[in-house]
Parts: sequence; structure tokens; C-alpha cells
Amino acid sequence: MKNLDRRDFLKKTSLSGAAIATASILSSSKHVEKRDTNSYYMGDYSAPKLEMVRVAFIGVGARGTGHARQIATIEGTEVVAISDLYQDLAQRSIDNCKDIGKGERHNEIAIYYGGEDKWKLMLKEVKPDVVFIATNWNNHAPMVIEAMNNGSHAFVEVPIATTIEDMWKIINTSEKTRKHCMMMENVNYGRDELMYLNMCRKGVIGEFLHAEAAYIHELRFQMEEQKRGTGSWRTYHYARGSGNLYPTHGLGPVAQYMNLSRNDDNFSTLISYSTPALGRKLYAEKNYPANHKWNKLDYKNGDLNTSIIKTKLGRTIMVQWDETSPRPYSRHNLIQGTKGTLAGFPTRVALEGGVEGVNKSHHSWVQGENLEVLYEKYDHPLYKRLGAVAEKMGGHGGMDFMMRYRIIECLRNGEPLDQNMYEGCFWSAVTPLSAKSIKYGGAPQRFPDFTRGNWKTTKPLGIIL
Repeated sequence: MKNLDRRDFLKKTSLSGAAIATASILSSSKHVEKRDTNSYYMGDYSAPKLEMVRVAFIGVGARGTGHARQIATIEGTEVVAISDLYQDLAQRSIDNCKDIGKGERHNEIAIYYGGEDKWKLMLKEVKPDVVFIATNWNNHAPMVIEAMNNGSHAFVEVPIATTIEDMWKIINTSEKTRKHCMMMENVNYGRDELMYLNMCRKGVIGEFLHAEAAYIHELRFQMEEQKRGTGSWRTYHYARGSGNLYPTHGLGPVAQYMNLSRNDDNFSTLISYSTPALGRKLYAEKNYPANHKWNKLDYKNGDLNTSIIKTKLGRTIMVQWDETSPRPYSRHNLIQGTKGTLAGFPTRVALEGGVEGVNKSHHSWVQGENLEVLYEKYDHPLYKRLGAVAEKMGGHGGMDFMMRYRIIECLRNGEPLDQNMYEGCFWSAVTPLSAKSIKYGGAPQRFPDFTRGNWKTTKPLGIIL
């Protein structure tokens, strides 16, 4: 020791410490629990057919109201119960469903309201086949777990959970009970997203290289919703959370284009950085009195987050999130291959050699009216079948209805769901992993393998007819 120069010693020990710290960070999400012998891998799982799907709802505010109303219109459903904190919201959805049923369906709908745990009583007393959950993010995991343990398939709004620990609990419960748990990522059912999926499956852009995904949506106005609305609880997440709080709208579609966690490739590592947290604090100061609760929060999460994902095959995905900055709405999504690039917001395509009948080079985008050539050739069969009625039913341009219709269709036909539980966990894991990466100065974080290696044998999502 005495022969070692002090400066060299400090340098070497510092580097060693950094290496150890980084190694521990990378391995921190690596732990995989062994699957119980009585459990079953749910990636390609087909549940027994349900001729009539008995449906219950937990939370019928902004999103839940739409779930109840549209599910009630779909053939083969019977709405049997609705639970909400507020009696008037629950009764409104019950009345809507009964009106839709016209005396032939949805005649006996149990109502549960007024207590934080009334939904648990509903699950035990009614025992629905399926539960749709549209509540505060913190409630997602306990509600889907309780639903599955009571014999119901669970369908939940994004994210599927907010912590890696809860994601593992959901997986273990689903595998043990053999009940579906699907995170309802509706953007996967947009017309353009479906067309791009079809083009990717047909090999139009060649081998995948890179993807980009974003959710840019200025939502500071939600802070006005201080009692019942989304802002009454989301504002606290924006203040106290960290990283990308809403990654799935952008990531879900490109992950399915790339067959991630399904046979071909999987999520590997993530690094993440956020900007300073300024926008919400300034908004609160401008619009509320100094003693208002929004001015008493310490807004810690950055206004904009950028995360980079590396896949097992070395492909990259940039995921961005910003719900604060004053800028136009964008769900930018892009998939780049060896033969071309497909992009959204605005929808545009560039292919090597051009698009027949439009251009002859990849140096200019095919967009606007010129896209009709591509829609005619590559519109997804599911959109061709349901697009007209979906647009009429509404809900984000019809994608909400298409998603809900497919859920019921798969359950009635005994088919695997379009989105499996593990995908929901991988996509949602960006939130806690980005937070941890930021905490350690952008250090890489390893995705847990929620499938326990079974992604290698899971079939990619096919082209739904």
C-alpha cells in the first residue's frame, strides 16, 4: 500500500466503485422468479370459449363510461355490475347500458358505490367473467390481481402497473389462475398503426433497425379537475414521479411491429434522461393563488423525458414523453428498416425505389392524398372489416371500439388476445426503469424477462382477418 501513489489509488478505487455500481444497476432488474409448477405460461393462451360474456366495470369516469357504453353495444355481452366511488357516475352508466340493451340485454345490473373497497364486494358477489378497470394508476395492480383471484379475466387501462414488483405479482397471479390480464393499449388499433403492422409483416421495409415512439400531449388543463377528474390524481404523479410516466401509446405499436417479446427479439436495456422540471410549477404559479394545493407541490419530474431502448438483436427505440410543454399533440411513431421507413404524425412513408405510381425515390415522403395508394394496397384486414362501424362508434377515431370489439371476439372464440400480459408489463416497465436510470445519472437498466424465456417460442401477432 505504501508503494502505491495516492492519486493512482484514488483513481483506481473510484473507477472500481463506478464499475461495481454500474454492474449492480444492470443486474438490479435481472431477477427472475421461478414459475410455480401449477402455473401456466400465458403468452399464447386461449381461455375456454364464452358464449355470453358477463362484464363488470370498475371506474366509470372519463374512460370507464366509454368502456361500458361500447361494450354494451357488442353482441354476446351482458353487463352485470358497475362499481364507482360516486353513485351518480355508476347510475349514469347503468342507464346507458340498459338503454342500449332495449329490454333484451343488460336488464339486471348490480350497482356498487360509496366506499374504497366496494369493488371487492362486487367481484365476490357477482363473479363476472370479465372486469374492465379504468381507475387511478396506483389501483391497477391490486384490482387486476383481486379480479383474477376471484375468477375474472382482467382488462385494465394503461399502465398495467407502476412498479416492477407489482408487474411480477400480476404475472404470477395470471399464470396461477389461468385468467387473462390485458393492458388496453388502444393505439395499436389505429388505422395507420394497423396498416404499418401489415406492411411490416409483408416485409415491405426489410429488416428492422430502429424505431421511435412518443406521447406529446399538453395536459396542464387537467389540473382544473380537482375533485373527480383525472387531474385530481395525475397531478401528484407528475409532481412526485420520475422518468417517462406514459410510454405505452408510442411504444406499443412499434413493439408489435418489431415482434418484441414474441419469438424474434426482446427488450434488453434502457437509458433515460429528463429535462428540468419547470412547466407545471410555472403553470401553477400563473393560474392559482399562492396558497393553493398545486403551489404547495414540489414538482420534481422533468417536463420532457427521452429514453433509449436496446433490444436483444441490437435494434434501438427512442421513446419520448411530454405532457407539459405548450406544443401540438403528437403520437410520433416511426419504424425504420433496411428498405424503407414508416412514420406517423404526420403519416408518411419512404421506400427504397419509391412507391409505385407516386414517386421513384426514397428521398421524398409519400404523404397526404398520395397515401391512398398505400391504403388501398396495405389497409389491415381488421380495419377493412370493422373500420366503418368503428369510426361511427367513435373513441379516438374508432380505435377504442376496435380494441373492445376484439377483446370480446377473442373471448367468445377462445382465441389468444392480440396483446398478451407480458407485452403490457414490458411496455409499462419503461416508467420505473427510466426513473432508476435517471436516479443513477443515465446508467443502463436491464429489462426483467417477464416471460422467463418463453418469448422465444411465443408466436408473433398475426394479421387478424
